[in-house]
Amino acid sequence: MRKSGVFLLSLLAPLCLLAQTASTENKAFVSVEAPVVALTHVRVVDGTGGPAREDQTLVISGGKIQALGAALSVPAGAKVMDLSGYTVIPGLVGMHDHLFYPQGGGFFAEMGFSFPRLYLACGVTTIRTTGSIEPYTDLEIKKLVDTGKMIGPKMHVTGPYLEGKGAAIAQLHVLAGPEDARKTVAFWADQGATSFKAYMHISRAELGAAIAEAHARKIKVTAHLCSVTYPEAAALGIDDLEHGPMYYDMEFAPGKETDVCPSTRAMYDITSKIEMSEPRVRDLIADLIKHKVAVTSTLPVFELQVPGRPPLDQRVLAAMTPDARVNYLSRRGGSSGPAPDWAALLKKEMEFEYAFVKAGGTLLAGCDPTGIGGTLAGYGDQREVELLVEAGFTPVEAIHIQTENGARFLGESDRIGTIAPGKQADLVVIHGDPTKNIADIEKVETVFKDGIGYDSAKLLDSVRALVGLR
Repeated sequence: MRKSGVFLLSLLAPLCLLAQTASTENKAFVSVEAPVVALTHVRVVDGTGGPAREDQTLVISGGKIQALGAALSVPAGAKVMDLSGYTVIPGLVGMHDHLFYPQGGGFFAEMGFSFPRLYLACGVTTIRTTGSIEPYTDLEIKKLVDTGKMIGPKMHVTGPYLEGKGAAIAQLHVLAGPEDARKTVAFWADQGATSFKAYMHISRAELGAAIAEAHARKIKVTAHLCSVTYPEAAALGIDDLEHGPMYYDMEFAPGKETDVCPSTRAMYDITSKIEMSEPRVRDLIADLIKHKVAVTSTLPVFELQVPGRPPLDQRVLAAMTPDARVNYLSRRGGSSGPAPDWAALLKKEMEFEYAFVKAGGTLLAGCDPTGIGGTLAGYGDQREVELLVEAGFTPVEAIHIQTENGARFLGESDRIGTIAPGKQADLVVIHGDPTKNIADIEKVETVFKDGIGYDSAKLLDSVRALVGLR
C-alpha cells in the first residue's frame, strides 16, 4: 500500500511541475499588468452597435473597467498607454470555436496547445467550443485556463456531438435512440459541459430527448442538421442553429424523407438559386424568430470552397505545420469535377443572415476551424467579422454580432460583450480604425483578459508552424 502511494505521487509530480512551469511561462506573454491602467486618446467601439467614440479615456482596475469617458482625469499612479490612432473593441465572443483541426479522412486532432493561444492572440477572449471531439481534454483545458496555468480564452465547453446512425466521423459516438441521447446529455452535463450540439444524422426523437434533458438543466442546445429540418428543430425547442440554412436546411430538398439526410450536393444546387424574397424563405425567418432560435454565422469555413477565396494570408500559413500547409494549399483549388456554385451559395448565405437580422433575428458568429484546413482559430474569427461586413452589415454591427450577441446568448452580458464601467476588462487594442477599414480588425497588438494585457505578436510567434501538430 505504501509503495502504491509513492508510485502515485511519482506520477502526479510531473503534472504538478508542468502546471507550475506553464504558469511561469505565461508571464512572458504579459505586456500590461498594473493595479491601475489608463488607456488614453483611444477610439472606442463599445460592442452595442452604436457609433465609435473618439478620444476616450478608459480606466482598468481590479480586472474590470472602472471608468470610460472623453474628459476623465487619469488616476494618480496609473500606468498610462497613449493610444492615439488605435481602436479598442470588446473581446470577441467566438460561438463556433472548436479546439480541434481536420487531419483528413474524416478524422480530427486536438490543437490543445496552439488553438487557445491563437484565439487569445487574435482578440477572442471567450469561446463556445460548439462540439467536442475530445470533451475531457476540453474540460481540462478550461480548468487550466481558469486557474491561470495555461493561456487561452474563457471557455464554454460543449459536450460531445449528439449524432445518429450514418455518422461520417469515426470519432463520434452514435446514439442508440432517444434514451441514449438523454443519458449522454445528463452524463456530460454532470462532467461540466455547458451546452450541446446535435449533428447531421440525429433523429427527431433523439433531438427532442436531448433538448428536454438539457433544458431541464437550463442548458442550451444548438445543431448542425441534415436529417432534421430547421422548422422541425424549432418546434422541438432548439436554441440555436449552426451555419445557416443555405447549406444545411433540408426542408428545401424535394421529396425530403423524415429523419433521413438527403444528398447535400443536390441541396446546394437548389439553394444556390433560391431568392430571399421567396415566401418559403420569409416563412423560415419568421418561424425561427417566433421560436426565438438564434443562427450562428460561420462564413469563413464556407468561403474556403469558393475558387480564389479567401486571399492567401501569410499569417495563417505561417501558423501551420509544413504538412498542414501543403494539404490546405493543394485542396484550395477545389474539385476537378463538377462542383456546386460555391460563390452563389456563399452569397445566398450572406443574404439570408442579413435578412434574418433585419427581421429581428439573433445572429451569432464563429470561425469553425474545420473544412479543408484553411480556417484557423482566431484568424478565422477576424475573417468572420470582415465577411459580415461584406454581407452588408456596418463594421459596428458586425462587431456587435461577434461580441454582445454572443455574450447575451451565453448569459454573460452583465460581465462581457460590451465596453462599459463595471464590465470585465476583456478588450482588444487594434492599431487602426476598423470602422473605416474592417481589415484593420487583423491589426491586434494587445489583448486584455480580466484586465491583464497579453502581447499578441509574442503569442502568435509561440505557435508558429504548430497547427496540425498540437
